[in-house]
Amino acid sequence: MIVREAKLLNGSKVQYQALDEAIRTAQFIRNKAVRLWREEPNVNKARLSLLCKELAREFPFAKKLNSMARQASAQRAWNSISSFYRRCREGAKQKGYPQFKKHSRNGFADAARTVEYKTSGWKLSADCLTINFTDGFNAGK
Repeated sequence: MIVREAKLLNGSKVQYQALDEAIRTAQFIRNKAVRLWREEPNVNKARLSLLCKELAREFPFAKKLNSMARQASAQRAWNSISSFYRRCREGAKQKGYPQFKKHSRNGFADAARTVEYKTSGWKLSADCLTINFTDGFNAGK
């Protein structure tokens, strides 16, 4: 598996705003997934995937985010939930109850301030130096 991480260097204000909006949308979806797990009994991974579709219908800004990026945000929520259950079964002292994500800590990037595009929603340029995002946020190159 090839993983490419990219940072925006010398981008325009519009690009930074578009990427920030995409990150906030991914955070919103993760937080909604955690809230659903807290409020409803018997929430599983499939239910969180269905939540992504429901949020895209309900909120126009959520629809702008690529479907695979929405699913990745729900997957992050499910990973924290399943890790919590695993630690409970193992009898761990620190259970790590899933928390809502607000913003980065001390200005450092963390998992709360990322958006993950897996196989769609982006296109790599021919020279492999720039990424074009093809979702509704139009972050450009």
